[in-house]
Amino acid sequence: MLRIALVVALFAPSFALAADPAPAVDAKKVEFFETKIRPVLVEQCYGCHSEAAAKEKKLKGGFKLDTKAALLAGGETGPAMVPGKVAAGTLLQSLKYDAELKMPPKGKLPDAVIKDFEKWIADGAVDPRTGEVAKVAGIDIEKGKQFWSLQAPKEPPVPGNAKGAIDAFVQAKWTEKGLKPVAQADKRTLIRRAYYDLTGLPPSAEAVDAFLADKSPNAFEKVIDTLLASAQYGEKWARHWLDVARYAEDQAHTFGVKPKTQAWRYRDWVIAAFNADMPYDRFVKLQIAGDMMPDAPSDAFTKFAGLGFLGLGAEYYKNTAKDQAIAEELDDRVDTLTRGFMGFTVACARCHDHKFDPIPTRDYYSIAGIYMGTNMSDAAIGSPDDLKAYNTAQADLKRTDDKLKKTVTELKAKKDPWTVQIAKLLQMKELTESLAKIKKDMPAAPQVAHVISGNGPGMKVYIRGNPATKGEDAPKGFLQVLPSPTPAGAAYTRLDLANAVASKDNPLTARVIVNRVWAWHFGRGLVNTPSNFGKLGDKPSHPELLDWLAVNFVKNGWSMKWLHKQIMTATTYQLESQPNLENDKTDAANVYLWRGTRKRLEIEDWRDTLLAASGNLDTKTGGPSFNLNDANAKRRTVYAKVSRHELDGLLRLFDFPDANVTADKRTVTTVPQQQLFALNSAFMVSQAQAFARRVETMGTTDEARVTAAYRIAYGRAPEKAEFDLALRFLKLPTTTDDKLTRWQQYAQVLLASNELLYVD
Repeated sequence: MLRIALVVALFAPSFALAADPAPAVDAKKVEFFETKIRPVLVEQCYGCHSEAAAKEKKLKGGFKLDTKAALLAGGETGPAMVPGKVAAGTLLQSLKYDAELKMPPKGKLPDAVIKDFEKWIADGAVDPRTGEVAKVAGIDIEKGKQFWSLQAPKEPPVPGNAKGAIDAFVQAKWTEKGLKPVAQADKRTLIRRAYYDLTGLPPSAEAVDAFLADKSPNAFEKVIDTLLASAQYGEKWARHWLDVARYAEDQAHTFGVKPKTQAWRYRDWVIAAFNADMPYDRFVKLQIAGDMMPDAPSDAFTKFAGLGFLGLGAEYYKNTAKDQAIAEELDDRVDTLTRGFMGFTVACARCHDHKFDPIPTRDYYSIAGIYMGTNMSDAAIGSPDDLKAYNTAQADLKRTDDKLKKTVTELKAKKDPWTVQIAKLLQMKELTESLAKIKKDMPAAPQVAHVISGNGPGMKVYIRGNPATKGEDAPKGFLQVLPSPTPAGAAYTRLDLANAVASKDNPLTARVIVNRVWAWHFGRGLVNTPSNFGKLGDKPSHPELLDWLAVNFVKNGWSMKWLHKQIMTATTYQLESQPNLENDKTDAANVYLWRGTRKRLEIEDWRDTLLAASGNLDTKTGGPSFNLNDANAKRRTVYAKVSRHELDGLLRLFDFPDANVTADKRTVTTVPQQQLFALNSAFMVSQAQAFARRVETMGTTDEARVTAAYRIAYGRAPEKAEFDLALRFLKLPTTTDDKLTRWQQYAQVLLASNELLYVD
C-alpha cells in the first residue's frame, strides 16, 4: 500500500493542472471535406443528384447531394447518413456496394475514397455548404487582397508604458478584457521552462544553483544567450521544423521506390541551419531552390541538403494509374510548400476554385506545373576527390566482374582446346582475387543528399482534379493574390518561386513563422491555426502584436534567435502557470496570456530527459539514424529513424505526428497505455536501474541520496512530506515478487511522475 501511496503522492500534484487542451476547431475537418469529399460529390454524384439534375429532369431517387440540407434529408430510400454514425443511412452502404443500390453505377470507387467518406461521417460529417445551391462565379482577386493576412504587415505604434513591445500589446488586451495577470514564475520554474523551450533537455542541478545565485538583473537573459549558443538548441528546434516538413526516411505509398538511405542529412542540415541562425528567408530559399541560387553557399552540403524538404516527399507506385500517382505527388509538394511556408491551403483548389480563399484552380496548377516532371534524385555532397575515387573503383569493379562472368561463360561452353581452358581457369583465379581486393579496398559510398531537381514545363488545369480531363493552360507562376518578383510564364522556375515565397513583400511568410515560433513557446499561436491563415483559420488574438513581430523579424535579418530572445525576455513569457478563478470566467483558455502555460513534454524531450537523469544520454550530434527499438539506443530522439510505413510504437503512443502530411502542431492525448509504458516497459526499467546506480554514488545515506535524486530529476529539494514518504518506502524489505530493489522502484516512480513529464 505504501508503494501505491508513493506513486499517488508523486503523480497527484501535477494532475490538477494537466487538463487536456481545448478541442480543436473544425477548420481541419472543413479542409478534409473540401479536399476529399466535395470533389468526389461533384465528379461522381452531381450529374444525377443535384438541383441542376432536377432542372434537366435527370434527378434520381429524389436525392440531392449539392447542399448540406439536401444531403441530410436523403431521398426516396430514406436518410443518406447520420453524422457520427457510420452504420446508419444509405450513402456509405451504396458506396461500398453493400446495398441494393450501388453508387456510382459506373463502377465502385477506390477503397481509399470510400475510407475517406467513412472517416468524414465518423468525424461528424462537417459540411460548410450553405442551404443555397452554389453558383458558378469567378474569384475576385482584388477583393481577396483585402483579407487581413493578405495585406502587408505594418509596424503599429506600441501602446502604453511597458518596457517592451510584446508586453505592451499583451497588457493592452488585459485592460480591454478586464484581466489581471498572475505573478511572475520563480527562478526554478523559469530556468526549467527556458531549458526545455530552447534545448528540450532539463537544466543540471549545477545550472539551477548558478542561476539562483546570480542576482544580476540580466541573469535570465544570460541563461537564454547560453542556451541559444548551445548545440542542443538546433536539435530541439529542428524537430519542430521537421514536423512541418513531414520528415521521414521511407514511403508509405509504395514498395517500388529506392530507399532514402541518407535522408538523415536533411535532418542534420536543419539542425545546422538553426544553430547557425541562418536567416529564415535564406532557410526558405535553400529548401526550394538551393541548387539554383546564384549566391548559394560554396559547400555542397549547405547548398543541396536542404532540398530534402521536397526531395523526401511522397512517391507513389506508378505501374498502374501512373498519371494519378504523379498528380498525388504534385499535390504533396504544393500542399507542403504552401501550408508549410505561407499558411495557405492552396491544395483545396486542386479540383475547384477555393471555396473560401482567393485561390482559383489555375493558381494551384501554376505552382504544380513548376514541379511537373522534376526529379527525385541524389546530389553529391562529398569532396570531388572522394567522389572520383569511388567512381573509379566502381568502374574497376564492373570491368573486372564483367570479365570474370565472360570467362566463366566461355568455360561452361567447353568450346576451347583444353590448353586454352586451363589458361582461362588460371585471366579466372586472378580475376577472382582481383575482384576480392577491389571490394576490400572499395572507398565508402559518396555522401549524397536526396533532392528534388529540374524545372517543370508547366501544366494544364485538371478539370475536377482528373488527370484524364485537361482544361485551360495554367502558366507557371505564383498565386495571383500575392506579389511575385517574376511574372508568370514558361520561364518561371523553382528559383522564382523561392524568391516569391521568401520575399519581404510577401505578407504571409514572416507572419506565419513568427506565429509558429510563438505557438511552440506558448502552446498556442497568436493565430491558433498555424498552417491556415485563410478565412477558415482563426483570426489573430493580438493582430497588432503579430504584425509588430513580423515587421521587426524582417528588420532584424530574419533572425530566429532574435525572435526567441524577444519572446523569452518579455514579462508575458515569465508569468507563472497557476490558474485564477476570476480570469477563468473571462478567458479560461488563456488566449490573452494572463498566465504561463503548463505543457506536457513531447516524446523526444521526455525520452531524452529519462536518459539524461539516468546518466545514459549520448550527446553525440549528427549522423545516421538509429532504431528506437534498439535496447542500447541512447542518443537523442531527434536522431531516431522516422518511418511513414510503420511508425515506431513509442512515437505513436506519445502523439508523434503523421509524417505523411505537414503538421502544424501536435495533439495531446492521455491514454492508459502511456502510464503502463512508464511502469512496465523494459526501457523505463533500464533507466530506473541506471538512475538508482547514479544516485547511490551521490551519498552515503538514504537522506542524501533522496535529496540528490530530486535535484537531478526536478531541479529542487524534496519537500518534508515527500522526504518522509521516500524514507519510509526505502526502509521496507523487498519480497520474493519484487524484480527491482527498493531504490530501483523508487527511481522508477520519480522518472514516471507528472512533475518530470510536465513543464510549468
